[in-house]
Amino acid sequence: MHNSGHWTEAVCLTDQFEQHIRAIPGWPLGDPARLADVVMENPVGDEVSIVPGGIDGNTQPHLYGKTEIRPGRKMGHVNRIVRG
Repeated sequence: MHNSGHWTEAVCLTDQFEQHIRAIPGWPLGDPARLADVVMENPVGDEVSIVPGGIDGNTQPHLYGKTEIRPGRKMGHVNRIVRG
């Protein structure tokens, strides 16, 4: 699962992408503390047409801009922050 950490961009002080950039030149890694729970879902194929917008501030869609929709093709990911 190459995107198993994509949820970090929604709820961590330092997400996986920033950690990667820090690691390349040997900089100190950032604080990975998680600030909330999050559920990540992957819209596949035609499911991309029903992806919600970030209207409530707890939903963060990330669509990959793929021009062809095919059955079984991952089209993006959606992070839903769970506030206790």
